[in-house]
Amino acid sequence: MADRVTVIGWDGSPLTDAARSALGAATLVAGAAHHLALPEVPPAAERIRLGSIDLAARRIAQHRGSAVVLADGDPGFFGVVRTLRGPEHGLEVEVVPAVSSVAAAFARAGMPWDDAQIVVAHSRDLRRAVNVCRAHPKVAVLTSPGAGPAELALLLGPVHRTFVICEELGTDREEVTVLTSDRAVDHVWRDPNVVIVIGGSGTPVRGGGWIAGRDPSAVRGWALPADAYAGRPGEGESTELRAAQLARLGPRVGDLVWDIGSGSGAAAVEAARFGAAVIAVDHDPEACHRTTAAARHHGVQLQVVQGAAPQVLEDLPEPDVVRVGGGGAPVVAACADRRPERIVAHAATRDDAEAIGRALAEGGYTVECTLLQAVELDTAAWTERERAVAFLLSGRRTHP
Repeated sequence: MADRVTVIGWDGSPLTDAARSALGAATLVAGAAHHLALPEVPPAAERIRLGSIDLAARRIAQHRGSAVVLADGDPGFFGVVRTLRGPEHGLEVEVVPAVSSVAAAFARAGMPWDDAQIVVAHSRDLRRAVNVCRAHPKVAVLTSPGAGPAELALLLGPVHRTFVICEELGTDREEVTVLTSDRAVDHVWRDPNVVIVIGGSGTPVRGGGWIAGRDPSAVRGWALPADAYAGRPGEGESTELRAAQLARLGPRVGDLVWDIGSGSGAAAVEAARFGAAVIAVDHDPEACHRTTAAARHHGVQLQVVQGAAPQVLEDLPEPDVVRVGGGGAPVVAACADRRPERIVAHAATRDDAEAIGRALAEGGYTVECTLLQAVELDTAAWTERERAVAFLLSGRRTHP
C-alpha cells in the first residue's frame, strides 16, 4: 500500500502550500489530463490518467511511495474520496479541499445555494435528476457526458425552467450562459459543466433556512382533510383512503408520480410534498384549476395536464408510481403497460374491484385488495356524521 495518499482538490486557483508540498513529494500522480499537465507535477512521478477511479485505486494500493490524486473542486463532495475510502480499497487518505464546482457555479450566478437540491446526472439514470428539477424550484445538476444541459432540457419537455450553465469552471475557458431550457437543446456544451435549474412555483426559502436543501413543510402531517384543498373528494374517496394510497405508493425524491383523476388535487399535492415530481391528469378543466390552485397554496410545483385517460397518457414521460383516481380497469391496464413500480386504484363495487384486480394481474403485478370503511363521528354527540366505503387495490410490479 502507498505510504501516503493525498487527495488534492483543484478549482483553477493556485495550489496551496499544503497541496504543493504533497505534490512535490509524490512518486505517483493520478488525475485528468489537465491535472497531469500542471507544472507542479514532478517529472519523475508515475502518472495515471483517471478514467475508472476503481482501477486507479487498485494501482495506488499496490504502489510503494507517496501517491497524489488530483480532482476538480472539493473531492469530498460527490468526488473521489468516497471511492478511495471504500472498504474494497482500504485507503486512508489526507484531503486538501478546494471550492466545489457547485459552490463556484452559484457564486458565478450570484445566488445563495443553501436552499438548493444537488443531484448528479448520469446517462443511465438521468430521468431521476430531471424529476428533481421538475419538483423543486432550485436544483444544481452535476452533469456527465450524455447527461448534460441538452439532455436535461429534452426530458423536461414542456416544463420550462431557466438554466444557468457553467462550463469548465476554474479554467481560462470558463463560460457562464443563462437561457431558457427550451433553448438549451440548440447548443453543444463543453464538459465538465454544472447546470443550475431554477423556476416553477415552489415556495422559496426566505430569510435563510435552518437545513440545507429543502425546508420541511410548514404544515405538519399529511392526508389532510378535504377542506385543506378547497374541494370535495370524489365518490367513495376519503382522507383515510388517500392516506392508504400514498402509503402504498411511497412517493419520494427522484420519482415521477402520475395522479390520474386528480379531482381536488389533494393526492397530487401531498405526493409533491414528499419531494416527488407529479403530473396531475384530469379531463375536467375545473379539476385542473383546483389542482393548480392547491399546489400554489401549499407551495409545491407540479404539472397539470387536461385530457381524458388513457389517450392523454401516451405522451407523458415514464412514471415510477401511479394513482388512478378515475377511469377504472381500462386506465389501470394502460398504466400497467408503462411498467411503473406501483399502481394504486380504488373501486366502489366488488365487480369494479375485480375488474381492476384482473387488469393489474394480467399486467404483471402482484395484487392486494382491502375494503376500507371510514366513519366520521360528531364528537359532540358521538354520532355518525359521514361514512365512506371503498375497495383499495394496489399492484406491485413483479418483474422489471
